[in-house]
Amino acid sequence: MIMIFSMTIILMLITLIVMILASLLSKKSIIDREKSSPFECGFDPKSSSRLPFSLRFFLIAVIFLIFDVEIALLLPLIILFTVSSMTFWFYIGSFFILILLLGLYHEWNQGALNWAN
Repeated sequence: MIMIFSMTIILMLITLIVMILASLLSKKSIIDREKSSPFECGFDPKSSSRLPFSLRFFLIAVIFLIFDVEIALLLPLIILFTVSSMTFWFYIGSFFILILLLGLYHEWNQGALNWAN
């Protein structure tokens, strides 16, 4: 029993030494300014950080996230369909679609969906 325990400790020490040597040998010795700089969304990190951001892109991304969350809210309604009556399903679905349509109308009224500008 003691021999198995000592063999396990020796094996763990050998593994630890090999992992430390591998991490030391695999390090890059050349530090490149371009490779060590962050890359985000195609913006050049060496230029001015005060670049104008497209508000239209932001609004479309937010609208996408809202509809994506609403799809996730629709999935449990499928399970509810097997348990409840058809009228309950109709009222819940109609209320949900009404909220979606009101949100879409609001976005359209605010001009977030106009592509002409």
